[in-house]
Amino acid sequence: MSSETKQILTTDGIPLEVSLKKAEKKNKIKAFLLVAPLLFFLVITYIFPIGEMFTRSVDDRMVTNMLPKTFKAMEKWDNLNELPPEEVYRGFYEDYKLLAENQQHGKLGQRLNKEKNGFNTITKKLFRQIKRKKIDENASLKEQINKLHKRWRNVEYWQAIKRTAPPYTASKYLKGMDMYFAADGSIAQVEEDRRIHRILWLRTLEIAFFVTLFCFLMGYPIAHLLATLPMKYSNLLMICVLLPFWTSLLVRTASWMILLQQQGLVNDFFVMIGLVADDNRPEMMYNKVGTYVAMTQILLPFMVLPLYSVMKTISPSLMRAGKSLGGTPFVAFWKVYFPLTIPGIGAGCLLVFILAIGYYITPALVGGASGTLISNQIAFHMKTTLDWSFASAMGLMLLTGVLVIYWIYNKLVGVDNIKLG
Repeated sequence: MSSETKQILTTDGIPLEVSLKKAEKKNKIKAFLLVAPLLFFLVITYIFPIGEMFTRSVDDRMVTNMLPKTFKAMEKWDNLNELPPEEVYRGFYEDYKLLAENQQHGKLGQRLNKEKNGFNTITKKLFRQIKRKKIDENASLKEQINKLHKRWRNVEYWQAIKRTAPPYTASKYLKGMDMYFAADGSIAQVEEDRRIHRILWLRTLEIAFFVTLFCFLMGYPIAHLLATLPMKYSNLLMICVLLPFWTSLLVRTASWMILLQQQGLVNDFFVMIGLVADDNRPEMMYNKVGTYVAMTQILLPFMVLPLYSVMKTISPSLMRAGKSLGGTPFVAFWKVYFPLTIPGIGAGCLLVFILAIGYYITPALVGGASGTLISNQIAFHMKTTLDWSFASAMGLMLLTGVLVIYWIYNKLVGVDNIKLG
């Protein structure tokens, strides 16, 4: 009997194996088409913005495109500790003159000013001299430009221009850690009195950690009470827990500003019970205290709900069994009940910590100088300095930090142990 006669055929005369493969392929196509809208949504709203942030954070082609002759001449500038030769001055003058004619010189001055403070002033002075036609192109441009302002005679300004030569750079990421590329290409730290970003990163981690800890200490007994009370009482208490979700975040933050100010209700209560003197009221606004209090109250429901969803599934008979076997209430709780709530603890802590590390509105309103987080610095550069590339770099650093924390949590606890409900 031939191999062809051994094949099992369908009613259409097609081999069964071929028919099954076609059906499987058709099912895969259907499944892909069903998830395609969600995939498209994620690409547009998540993947594409992150890719755009990364491109913006390393893209430094603007200066390269604006000063082509300058960077070409700088290739022959060997001794970076001395002022560049005449060719570099002439190349910069020709590039800047062309930018001035096209009304693009202002962008260059603003960009170079971010690299070295004071550039905007000296480039504007050069622009005025070019506009008045007071520059003699046949004479030495190095001498004429150096006479315009003493900063042109400072080699650090020319070194700053040279640092912007690469079209793509990681300098913004170094700046986010208070470092920069030196003239010789090495990585150096900024002056000690200008190291603010490391402090902000450490403060952000500190506040996020303690807010998570406070939410856990307060949320655990609340969730336990919700899980063990009779239904009619637990429903009422659950409404109280969910009530903040029905109130605007801005309104809640403003309420804490009223309560925590020196003449607020909290300080009035402390004075009334004699805890503090009227002329020595503690400052709980525009510092870490206000940030801790407001953020803990706002993020507390995100800790309570995962804990409650896990505690509700734990049978009360387990605690009674532990006590009947000779354990004290505390031992029964610690050995039996608490380990069963670890999935809820992991979910609540991870959720609160990730939300706290990127919080913006509450620290901006009640934090002051000592309670602001890295997110406030990102917003500052987005709205005030308009240094979007630096803001994008810090945003990606924050995202990377969150992913690292998530990875560490997965290694230590395991994401499979997380339960949200």
